[in-house]
Amino acid sequence: MLSKQLHTFRFNALKIQTVGFLMTVLVLISCNKKLEVDATHLVNENNNWETISDTRGALLGSYGLLRAALADNNAQWLYGELRHGDFVATTRLDLKAIIGNNLNAPYPTLQSLSNWRRFYAVINSASLFIERAGEVLKKDRQYTERNYKADVAQMRALRAFTYFLMCRIWGDVPLITSSHDSYFDKKERTKQAIVLRYAESELVLAATDLPYRYGFQLDDDLPGAYYGKYTDGTVAGDVGYWNGVLLTRTSAYAILAHIAAWDQRYLEASAYAEVAIRNYTKTGAAFTTTADLTLSNGFFYNNKPAHLVAFPFRWDTKEFSQVGHIEDLTLAAPIITRARPHIYVPDETITQIFNEPTDGRFRINPADGKPVTDYFTGYGSSNTVFSKIKCLRNAPQTDGSLALYTSAMVFTRIEELTLLYAEAQAVLGNTSSAIDELDRVRFLRGLGGYNGPDEGVIEAIFLERRRELMGEGWRWFDQVRLNRIKRNDAAFNQLLDNGGIYWPISEEVLRNNSLLVQNEYWR
Repeated sequence: MLSKQLHTFRFNALKIQTVGFLMTVLVLISCNKKLEVDATHLVNENNNWETISDTRGALLGSYGLLRAALADNNAQWLYGELRHGDFVATTRLDLKAIIGNNLNAPYPTLQSLSNWRRFYAVINSASLFIERAGEVLKKDRQYTERNYKADVAQMRALRAFTYFLMCRIWGDVPLITSSHDSYFDKKERTKQAIVLRYAESELVLAATDLPYRYGFQLDDDLPGAYYGKYTDGTVAGDVGYWNGVLLTRTSAYAILAHIAAWDQRYLEASAYAEVAIRNYTKTGAAFTTTADLTLSNGFFYNNKPAHLVAFPFRWDTKEFSQVGHIEDLTLAAPIITRARPHIYVPDETITQIFNEPTDGRFRINPADGKPVTDYFTGYGSSNTVFSKIKCLRNAPQTDGSLALYTSAMVFTRIEELTLLYAEAQAVLGNTSSAIDELDRVRFLRGLGGYNGPDEGVIEAIFLERRRELMGEGWRWFDQVRLNRIKRNDAAFNQLLDNGGIYWPISEEVLRNNSLLVQNEYWR
């Protein structure tokens, strides 16, 4: 997103007029495979850093860069949903290659996904902000100390989050903590554990200066309208504008929990997740009903307090796009005019996953044998469509004739975080607590409490994640964590032991930096 207030921002003549426009351009450029600008030039180093408008534009532009990086070639879902996943590709050979873990296949999509330069654009942008925002604090009285601290904290958190995402994709990556005016210095890859610990330390530091809500009059850390009045006297930036847009203190602890879990430090993961869960209501978040989760104008439409870490796309600020959304991969007739989706979940897989008779997401009515579901459309036909997420244009007013999508890219929500906390409790041996957290989500979806054996709790938690988070970019990463815990799948163990869980590094990146070496599995 960044909502209506983005159109009120007044940049000087050398700047883009609105961040909403910037965000849209970044997504459209990247999705058209033209994001070939040097990472170090995506934020204007000649920016004078004179006024509050400069910090505002640079801050929101950094968010825009990460959203563009995740939207490029539908990266969020191609990284997270396809490898060994539940979705099957219809005709696209590049998608079939990813599903089969053939990541060296010579397709432009795979070559682009192997290139990490768009993520380093985010890192450089955030580093530049951290280094230079203090200049504005000294020059512009409108830029308050509280605002400055919150903004720098956001950029620390955004940079740390970006490094976490990169570690999940490539493993070891170069750790760069300062901005560069020209090409990045050639640098070797840093061990993933060191990068994750750096990201963790940055998030812990940032959390103390992040508010729970932006533009909220009663927030203890940053009360009042965020960025206050603009040059024309109007007031924008209230809580409705910022919900689910910027990283909050709850966001920081949610990301910290995931970093620790990915690093197999479940005691820390449990502690971080508990802090986020204990305080999520301060962010305005709440658990989501099944109906709201699947409505075209429900949970995934626009920005919501329940989007603990997310990147929205708003219709009213022209941030829609044709690619960069799960709908581009999954939707087809009768929802849009496309005959067949690019990817789908086979009927037999659906019934295997959703195997309990009261599940509100998918179940078979015993009276007539028909499916009861909003997760899927056309089940039992030759064209089952994954329709859990289906935000078209200004939903729900759309006939599907023009496929412009407006769904938010949600990294985590309270249901996901609750299941991560359950996972941590189970690994730590706190089985009763793990079941309690698992049952919070099960009850929400119409299921009874878990009544299986204690030794089956971990598998039950990951099965619930598989059902609850389908289409949200988690399936592959969940399989990695589950197999690290269980170590009972010989084929997956080979991937774990030989670096096959990571993506290869693109040939372009390797050519440009002689100090880098290819991931072992892909040599």
